[in-house]
Amino acid sequence: MGKKLKILVINPGNMSTHIALFENDNLIREEKVEHSKEELSRFSYRAVDQIDFRSNVINVVLNKWNITDLSAVIGRGGLFKPLESGTYAVNDKMVEDIEKGNMSGEHMSNIGALLAMAVANKFGVPSYIADPVSVDEFEPLARVSGIPQIPRDALQHTLNIKSVIRRYSSETAKKLEELNLIVAHLGSGISICPIKKGRIVDANNAIQEGPFSPQRSGGLPVNHLIDLCFSGKYTQPEIKKLVTGKGGLTAYLGTGNLKEIVASIEKENDTISKFYLEAMAYQIAKEIGAMATVIKGDVEAIIITGNAAYVKLLVDWIKERVKFIAPVFVFAGADEMRALAENTLRVLTGKESAKIY
Repeated sequence: MGKKLKILVINPGNMSTHIALFENDNLIREEKVEHSKEELSRFSYRAVDQIDFRSNVINVVLNKWNITDLSAVIGRGGLFKPLESGTYAVNDKMVEDIEKGNMSGEHMSNIGALLAMAVANKFGVPSYIADPVSVDEFEPLARVSGIPQIPRDALQHTLNIKSVIRRYSSETAKKLEELNLIVAHLGSGISICPIKKGRIVDANNAIQEGPFSPQRSGGLPVNHLIDLCFSGKYTQPEIKKLVTGKGGLTAYLGTGNLKEIVASIEKENDTISKFYLEAMAYQIAKEIGAMATVIKGDVEAIIITGNAAYVKLLVDWIKERVKFIAPVFVFAGADEMRALAENTLRVLTGKESAKIY
């Protein structure tokens, strides 16, 4: 590749701001700035309230790096309306939806586009997002919930899922549109997705459904949840925090930190932690089995990915239950920064066109 294209990647997380500089597909520099609970306590629930704070953090890093020119800036995409897979140029409509809260939910990634645009405007270059969690490739049957007023929404870890199926496609020399896979993204949230001819045709909503995760409750017995909501013990925001930030392993063990949990199991023979970690593996495996029925058992491979895929004990428990379905491959980690840079590079080099939001 002749021309050196400099791509800045911005990924705002709940407790961090991750910045990386790529030259073509080579990582040049990166820094992950951690934010304390005390530092963030002055902000409300909405991510947009942190725009100035996060922008200042990014500017400090860029000044330290002495950045003088860029080719493009990309931010992590948030919980937008249903979108096609691909890379999107940040435009006025996207900005309006973020600022007005016309989103599918509240998450710090919602401001990734605004942070990218702010930097891009300074350098006079385009800004993008790519493969946000609201990418919707569902087939009609997947949208039915059981109550007409509650449709099933497509919300999954699209960025990493699309990245690993491209990697699998490259390593096996098979075309994306030929692949039937099950991808299990395991992180603070969990997405189990059947891939049919390269498309995500169903998924557990990673915020509301499926297996419990280190911080999320996953699907719950609905009558018990209704009783809890009307018990008078919790406000609506508290209930939402209970299922999306304080649920799962955090609710059972007081922590969702998998390193701490595994260390406790291995060093202290912590049978309680072992039980609940295995219960999470059980639920993940059960969801993989369910998603195999979506593509009628025509599963070429099962891919386990995400940062929790580094936990061998967890992965081994999952493999034991699902290996009869198809061979299992582990692509541990979730290199969102590289995935965002690669999406941008495909646009800048003309391999793909940027989509319009």
